[in-house]
Amino acid sequence: MRQLLTAIFIFIFSLFINAQQQSLEDIRNVRLFIKEHMGHTVKECKKDTLGYIALPKPYSVPSLSGAFQQDMYYWDTYFTNIGLILDDDFEQALNNVDNILYLIDKFGFMPNGSNVSYLNRSQPPFASMMVRDIYEKSRDKIWLESACRILEKEYTFWMTQRITPTGLNRYSNSATRDELVSFYEYMRTRFTDLPVLTDSLKLLKQSSHLIAEAESGWDFSPRFDFRCEDFNPVDLNANLYLYEQNFAFFYKELKKKGSNKWLDAAQKRKNLLNKYCYNSQDGCFYDYDFINDRLSPIYSAAVFNLLWAEVLTKHQAKNVVVHLQRLEYPWGIVACKQGKRKRTYQWDFPNAWASFNLLSINGLDRYGFKKEARRIAQKYVSSIVKIYQSSGNLWEKYNAELGNLEVNNEYEMPPFMGWTAGAFIYASDYLIK
Repeated sequence: MRQLLTAIFIFIFSLFINAQQQSLEDIRNVRLFIKEHMGHTVKECKKDTLGYIALPKPYSVPSLSGAFQQDMYYWDTYFTNIGLILDDDFEQALNNVDNILYLIDKFGFMPNGSNVSYLNRSQPPFASMMVRDIYEKSRDKIWLESACRILEKEYTFWMTQRITPTGLNRYSNSATRDELVSFYEYMRTRFTDLPVLTDSLKLLKQSSHLIAEAESGWDFSPRFDFRCEDFNPVDLNANLYLYEQNFAFFYKELKKKGSNKWLDAAQKRKNLLNKYCYNSQDGCFYDYDFINDRLSPIYSAAVFNLLWAEVLTKHQAKNVVVHLQRLEYPWGIVACKQGKRKRTYQWDFPNAWASFNLLSINGLDRYGFKKEARRIAQKYVSSIVKIYQSSGNLWEKYNAELGNLEVNNEYEMPPFMGWTAGAFIYASDYLIK
């Protein structure tokens, strides 16, 4: 019986092999590599020391070596957790979420990472989605009640510290003057076209925009033209829409009164996204520059957050599919539509990242565009297998045009990224479900 099931599994999977002809054995080899190494990204920090913030439970860090192997990072953890849950390590996924809830409860928001140097900013909000993933497995209402209370504290942070006159949210920071100066000097090592820092308020404001862009997770991208605080990003507001939908769900599960207020908040946000971020000429969504009352000219993979959060109408979702060719390449989805730039960014063409490739697959599937979702899943799986076979590792990002590691870097690219592993597990599972 077991042999028959294995034969059926191989046959079904073979139906979805693309032109690159990645075999089931190739995919299993990458999955085995992930299984063998994921545990080595789990660290402990039992007391505050050298800037590291103590956490109550073991936590996942993004990489095995190089950068990002000491602190727990916010949005990376969401994608890592997807892989942990699918690969039957629910305990570590729960540990990660409990650590994030601890930090939110402690500071009133989730910092960029578990280090005091990150206390002047957050990262894209994903805690609510992580909580829901855990609850869908555990059905632990006592845990959910505590988590929901803490999530409301984080939501208040976004709605008081990051709200704009449009009613939509933005990225920002709470950096001191010294932190602004220090960050600006650091940025000059990454972007040599930045002028030498003086005491001018103009350059300090520039630094504030740059720290805000670090909060966006897309550091750095042509989306914001180095003026991140001036924009209502579509992905941030899509995430907060999903927070509001999740709160309505949590309230119903907990039999708490007030779920309708969350549905009303979500509808209001949806209306505002349509008012400010929708371009009626091409039917696409863009970040809104509320300072200059205009849309960003950059079409980006942030639109997939709108699909994933189910903000769009069926017609609007179909239009995302119509415009897939602006972002889809032979080996996956790129960060932004190709175009002329003032400078080179890592969150731009031809770079592909795990985050929006996973969200594109999930979002397309939610709207019933399964053929397109499977095509992108296969491209992502094929790219990671190909790169693993040539390099022996997984990496932070890759080139979606060529299917290799010829990427635009702003720092040395770290190997074995947890979110790449999580996205690979998700995409390869998606192909055989």
